[in-house]
Amino acid sequence: MSNTLYEELVEVYEEISSTTSRLEKEDIISKFLKSIKENDPEITYDVTLLLQGKIFPPWSDKEMGVSTQLIIKALSKLLGENTKSIENKLASVGDMGEITEELVKNNKQVTFFKVPLTIKKVISNLRKTESIVGSNSQNKKLNLILELYTSASPIEAKYITRTITEKLRIGVGEGTLVEAIAKAYDIEKDIIDRAYMLSNDLGEVANRALDSVDSVKSLTIAPGKPIKPMLAQLSPGIKESIVEMGKVICETKYDGIRVQIHKKDDEIKIFTRRLENVTNALPEIVEYIREALPDEDFIVEGEVIATKDNKPISFQYILQRVKRKYDVEKMREKIPLKIFLFDVLYYKTPKAELPIGQRRELLESIVTVSSDVELSTMRIVTEENYEEAEELFNWSVENGHEGIMFKDITSPYSPGKRGKNMLKFKPVRETLDCVITGGIYGKGKRAKFFGSYLLSLLDSESGEYKTLVHAATGMDDEMLASLTERMQQHIISTSEQIVKFKPAVILEVAFSEIVESNEYETGYSLRFPAIKGVRDDIGLDQVDTIDKLQQMIELQNS
Repeated sequence: MSNTLYEELVEVYEEISSTTSRLEKEDIISKFLKSIKENDPEITYDVTLLLQGKIFPPWSDKEMGVSTQLIIKALSKLLGENTKSIENKLASVGDMGEITEELVKNNKQVTFFKVPLTIKKVISNLRKTESIVGSNSQNKKLNLILELYTSASPIEAKYITRTITEKLRIGVGEGTLVEAIAKAYDIEKDIIDRAYMLSNDLGEVANRALDSVDSVKSLTIAPGKPIKPMLAQLSPGIKESIVEMGKVICETKYDGIRVQIHKKDDEIKIFTRRLENVTNALPEIVEYIREALPDEDFIVEGEVIATKDNKPISFQYILQRVKRKYDVEKMREKIPLKIFLFDVLYYKTPKAELPIGQRRELLESIVTVSSDVELSTMRIVTEENYEEAEELFNWSVENGHEGIMFKDITSPYSPGKRGKNMLKFKPVRETLDCVITGGIYGKGKRAKFFGSYLLSLLDSESGEYKTLVHAATGMDDEMLASLTERMQQHIISTSEQIVKFKPAVILEVAFSEIVESNEYETGYSLRFPAIKGVRDDIGLDQVDTIDKLQQMIELQNS
């Protein structure tokens, strides 16, 4: 029976938090994983998840369903603290974990005979919350959380709360964990990295590393477990991209939702690029795919677009469909969908590591095209016939699509990687996906709405968000009202007209030029920013980075 104490993991959290050195973080984690291997190997999977601030693997669609309000209620019940008082503290501090630590530390109600918490107990109680549904479910979840808080020290309570809210705040990224696992089990980093890319499950990678290198090497893509999408860099230009790549698949870039569709046995599941299961919101896509592909296990990728009179319409209409939980049939009639498929990652056996040229040929051989399911429009081009790529670009834009993609015909699929094997080229007006971190109330008839938003980019090194620009144009009255209502729940502090938000909502902002600016933390700003819409299809870890901004500056200057 596993008996490793939770306080041992908490000590690791604190030690990691106290250093900014990535190498030191890797060594701390590696040392801890070695001790788990020697003393309590059965919790390796759970420990690896907890080091990521998770209790379920990234590919799982399970959720605890525990809100910040339920945490506040639990602390109020345990400590006799007024809920309004806790909410006020949250508004000023912004970190529910720190508030939990402070409240438990100042608790005057001494609990005798505390049972020391084990790692197994913490993750077990938190996982149980997922399966609790129906009447009285909130009280049952409350009791599971209270059981942990009752036995927790102040510092343990802090990290229990941070795990529940999935905001661990210890500055550990996936790359650090990959390196640490490689060190802990003395396996080449590239082997660990590949296994993680193809499984999207560091816990499973670490578990297999306990066994052998061969066990890690055998880990691969499997239907039912979504993997991170391969990402594209910006193209410097049509001819330049083709010259650099050599032989290229050039295809239309669609303005929709990128999906990964899995079929295992008789079940079809649809995942977004942030790995959300949206199968129930898109019943017709399930039907179309079942008709279009053979009755085999597979994973295919494509873009779902909304149409009107058989022509593509704005990406925002797709979001209405994807977020829909009720009246799906009514929305199905209102917003018709179709799908363009462009890749196959699994068909009977894994295909992700084959060159895209071979994967495309396979896709063409297994898909029955219809008015509802088509293959992406594409050309195979080289420097000699690059004009065909220019023609495809013009055709794509004229027909309401976003632009074109370039894919090195020899390249394998690289989950979660943004490399030079896949590039995107869009019309001159570029866009960035930024997270809202602040806002300013409007004036006159817009005084009750947030009229302008402060937008930030992700700093990959620190994991923090750095300010870039204030944006106000592009929002109609409906968007102004709905976004204001949505942002109310993310307020950290308010000072006169200026509001500070917890990073939670992502906006796509278009602009004409990047300029230097001392006003913002990135050192840059955007000329003529215009809000295009909300990006609910991506997560906070997919907010555009300062590295991407620098790449765009280089392209702009050249």
